[in-house]
Amino acid sequence: MESWLGESGTRIFSKILISGIRPGGRRAVQLLRRLEKNFHVLHFADGLQCAASLRDGLEGFLSRRSANHRQKLGKAMRRARQAGIVFERHVPQSDEEAALLYARMLDVEKTSWKGIAACGMTEQPARQLYAVLIRNLARQGLARIMFARHEGTDIGFIFGGKAGNIYRGQQFSYREAWKRWGIGNLLQVEQVRWLCEEGARRYDMGPLDGGPMRYKEHWTEKRLPIQSWLLLRR
Repeated sequence: MESWLGESGTRIFSKILISGIRPGGRRAVQLLRRLEKNFHVLHFADGLQCAASLRDGLEGFLSRRSANHRQKLGKAMRRARQAGIVFERHVPQSDEEAALLYARMLDVEKTSWKGIAACGMTEQPARQLYAVLIRNLARQGLARIMFARHEGTDIGFIFGGKAGNIYRGQQFSYREAWKRWGIGNLLQVEQVRWLCEEGARRYDMGPLDGGPMRYKEHWTEKRLPIQSWLLLRR
């Protein structure tokens, strides 16, 4: 985004990039009508969003994963139970609760590979972005946050938000010392279990753009086209 302060002190944006738009959808048409009053709307980029159906609960979800993936998950789940790893669910309802949970998440993130490489949520602007996101989701009761814990210590987390019966995943992370336990995979399974119990119908995992995001291919079977629009103030 590019912006400046107007005479009244109000911030005015000259360029805005909006991503994750479903082309041709009803909301896209409504959005375009509203934006064209003040902006030139340019088609900036195309992409794919990956998602998984939660139809038929956890077992249905797992049935749509590969046999090799299911086998690895089953082994990891048994090891986790034997080691005493537990999973703690949270639906924050206030700014204070959201802040406390976010602080716990950052403590985990600092010890993850992303934290060690200084490219995760502990760094700006991501740190502030997710703080605001979790706070806003909590005010509406839409945040879903889960921690993996061992002997009273947080060793991993996963979080996202719901919109009706659709869940959009945001971030997950785990302490690098626990990497061989497959904590990230375990958190995904337990989050899906929770969502299915709540009656969610779809798990969106965001853009599929290769590189480190290739792991999403193992968890999803739907590919949905998305666009990014660049807005230039008239």
